[in-house]
Amino acid sequence: MKFACIAEHRDSWPVAMMCRLLAVSRAGFYAAERRNRQPLGPRAQADLRLTLEVRAAHLASGERYGAPKIHKDLVAQGVPGGRHHIARIMREHEWQGCSPTRFRVRTTQADPAHPVAPNVVARTFRPEVIGGRDRVWGADITYLGTAEGALYLAVVLDLGTRRVVGWKADTTLDQSLPLGALERALRLRGPVPGLHHHSDRGSQYTSAAYQAVLQEHRIIPSMSRRGIAGITRWSKVSLPR
Repeated sequence: MKFACIAEHRDSWPVAMMCRLLAVSRAGFYAAERRNRQPLGPRAQADLRLTLEVRAAHLASGERYGAPKIHKDLVAQGVPGGRHHIARIMREHEWQGCSPTRFRVRTTQADPAHPVAPNVVARTFRPEVIGGRDRVWGADITYLGTAEGALYLAVVLDLGTRRVVGWKADTTLDQSLPLGALERALRLRGPVPGLHHHSDRGSQYTSAAYQAVLQEHRIIPSMSRRGIAGITRWSKVSLPR
């Protein structure tokens, strides 16, 4: 069946490429062609054509996609074929998908040598309780998974308005990342003394450099355990325009 598919499409695609996609040898193809010159029927031709498309999509995914994703890709390309049909083809040829390894990046780690501020905000994150802008800021670091690795994102949120007031993205997790976000927020808003700044106890926030900027602007630090101050818990935020 594979050899017949290659013969059917040899005017459209190179024989060597199709042999590689279907994991057969060119010598075997030419030998089979000499043995059998009879063309396949329309149904067999369609099945072989789909087999070639499935294999091409499977290789394009790095052999990671299973039948559901292969089916979705082929539908997007306008290639006819049901998901169960594609699954059968993949089973017959032992083409399997694999799930990417899930990993978790620790964005903040405490440093026992750094002093920790008390939790004066005490999880009072609701705007109606905070009562206005530039009264409580929340800071956190998260990461965005990319094909080239993790991209770290530090964000400062005005919890009274659910608005992002400062942010910085980088490939490193040193203290310059959240400091950049904080300095951008200070330039944008110029808050008056008495603002509360809430974060977790990560070493980036407890560092002397970060705390010196807070003290310079007479901002009151507040800290909770790692993970409690997370950005995802401050939902429905608004991005700056």
